Amino acid sequence: MWELIRSNRRKSFILFILMGISLLLLGYFIGTYWLGRDGWAGGIFIAFIIWAIMSLVSYYSGDSIILAMSKAKQVSSDFHPQLFNVVEEMKIAANLPAMPKVYVIPDPAPNAFATGRDPQHSSVVVTAGLLARLNRDELQGVIAHEMSHIMNRDILFMTFTGVMLGSIVFLSHVFLRSLWFSGGRRTRSSSKSGGQAQMIIMIVAIVFAILSPLMARLLYFAISRKREYLSDASAIRLTRYPEGLASALEKIADNDIRLASANKATAALYIANPLNKKGMNLNNLTSTHPPIDERVRILRNISKGANYVNYQDAFSRVNAKRGSNTSFIPRSGITDTKKIDLRKAGESITPTKSKTRSARDLGNMLKMLENYKFLACTCGLQLKIPVDFKGNKIACPRCHTLHDLSHTNLLTFDGVINK
Repeated sequence: MWELIRSNRRKSFILFILMGISLLLLGYFIGTYWLGRDGWAGGIFIAFIIWAIMSLVSYYSGDSIILAMSKAKQVSSDFHPQLFNVVEEMKIAANLPAMPKVYVIPDPAPNAFATGRDPQHSSVVVTAGLLARLNRDELQGVIAHEMSHIMNRDILFMTFTGVMLGSIVFLSHVFLRSLWFSGGRRTRSSSKSGGQAQMIIMIVAIVFAILSPLMARLLYFAISRKREYLSDASAIRLTRYPEGLASALEKIADNDIRLASANKATAALYIANPLNKKGMNLNNLTSTHPPIDERVRILRNISKGANYVNYQDAFSRVNAKRGSNTSFIPRSGITDTKKIDLRKAGESITPTKSKTRSARDLGNMLKMLENYKFLACTCGLQLKIPVDFKGNKIACPRCHTLHDLSHTNLLTFDGVINK
């Protein structure tokens, strides 16, 4: 496992360095253009300062920023006991040192991601739509996938890589906009050769400012795709039940609701691209994730065990037609002969939720996340009381029992009892 993590870090660090070089080269060309032949050092310095500031902010507050951008709300075990039970179960299986914080996004689109700077400071985020649609086995597969991102030390690196990409895009946009507002004019040398040299520098700077964000995005997407395969493989080791994750991915893909709080900066964090529409199954250089149908085929081709070598064999069989022999698992993982038996479907399989129950569960969760208070009437009806309700009493619409809210315990979304 530790060699797997070291290999993951080493490959990612190389890509991270390439993105850093791209950022510094962008600063070099911009500095040379605006400050003259000796301005390259100033351009590199400014580029480095921008990246350093954004990296510090990212390290200490990156997860908080991402959670705020995603409109995620931290919840307690009272909100969804099964979710907390599964998170704790996978935390123990992954041998993590601390229990991740649990957040829910009040959105009907099914998806999930993990964030944080290390296993001691991590968070697992799921949408209300995911909780409403998945049964326990499917939810376990998704949580195991996200725990794998934490276990494999993906979360901090993806945050830093996103910051690097943001720095490159920021510098590029500032430079191109400055050319637009200045009309491309700057102080020029009086000599003909000096003017020609400055023209060449300007052209090179413009071309690099346009291409560097594109190249950085391709590197970012390449990092993201490799990590999704690896997290799928790690998740199977934790659950020993590939069908749970495969079925969950199918349900996530069978969705025509776009996640409102997702954007291009956070899309790579999710278990499936939240910006794709139903039926879209992209497999190109600009995809943040591998195609879901390919991931599902790999998972369903696993038959002999839950080890890394079993996942790699399934990956090779699925991709044999296109001649892909990609190996993203280090040698120790491939040569690990420890047998990990798959769990049989009948051991803890849970029934699939009906559409009616899924819709009811989703509605309740969205109301709970909006701070509705729930009151159980003696007739069995559950009353949902909005946070802005001003009265002291409320009548049950079924049995007409009058409830005095000042003497009734009301449960809020975070498990706090209001009296």
